[in-house]
Amino acid sequence: MLQLGSLRIENGLIMAPMAGFTNLAFRLLIRRLGAGLVMTEMVSSMGLSMGQKKTLEYLRSCKDEKPLGVQIFGADPQVMARAGMIAAETGADLIDINMGCPVKKVVKTGAGAALLTNPKRAAEIVSAVRRASSLPLTVKIRTGWSPREPRACEIAKIVEDCGADALTLHPRFASEGFSVPARWDWINKVKQKVKIPVIGNGDVFDASHALELKQRTGCNGVMIGRGALRNPWIFSQIMSLEQGQAIRQPAIEERKTLIMEHFRLLSQTLGDKKAAFAMRGALIFYTKGLPHSGRFREQVTYIKDSRTLAGAVDLYFSGLPEAPASES
Repeated sequence: MLQLGSLRIENGLIMAPMAGFTNLAFRLLIRRLGAGLVMTEMVSSMGLSMGQKKTLEYLRSCKDEKPLGVQIFGADPQVMARAGMIAAETGADLIDINMGCPVKKVVKTGAGAALLTNPKRAAEIVSAVRRASSLPLTVKIRTGWSPREPRACEIAKIVEDCGADALTLHPRFASEGFSVPARWDWINKVKQKVKIPVIGNGDVFDASHALELKQRTGCNGVMIGRGALRNPWIFSQIMSLEQGQAIRQPAIEERKTLIMEHFRLLSQTLGDKKAAFAMRGALIFYTKGLPHSGRFREQVTYIKDSRTLAGAVDLYFSGLPEAPASES
């Protein structure tokens, strides 16, 4: 169990916010498959404050995905506070502040991981959002901007002192992107510096990784990103492993069903053609590591509607051997 302010996450397992992937359709799937908390894609505080229709669309939600965390980013404390209020008004159960995104178009505005180099502004932002809403408040950071500036412990203490209810650490430096292995020992260092819950994130690609992360770092919860794109069943598999049960691997027909259900949910919000285009990226992750997936990925670019998607998926999966039901 993970307590985030007034919000209780029974299994302590969180789906990480990921641009282009953690939309409503995918969040619904992941909740059904065992995630205790799902997060929106990273949302621009400026876009929310200006009432931009496209930005507000990121907040589209429904009761079946609850609880829902909304992650906001920006560099202006008052604009971030306003964005937090809007998120609360539109049904968020938790607000998360992004202080870890290394993408150039984000950091050049002073937002995301750039805040790791500006502790004063980081403090102002957390304090402003805290004053603006009583919702549970979390902050996601990296270890620092570069190995020359390890600031995870310093920023974590600031986050705690400014009223955040929990912290998520992705233990890579912003300058590294995803090019090096996550250094889990930093999660343990931060855990020893603060009293608020610390959520571990990074390189959790199967159930055993999640248990190892908790054992090695003492983290209070686990946030999973790319591992859930490759294997959406990872959350239920973690719970099985924690209970001493065998990990059940999804059958081929189950994988097909998941893909088509994902497409159906996307179609409800995007329409048939846009949903087919959006599924291209998901299909690459869903088939990663399966036999002949390289050849299948070559066909993904030709998918343009429900008919071509169903045809490509049926053709590919009909040639696959059945996966084992479980593994110890």
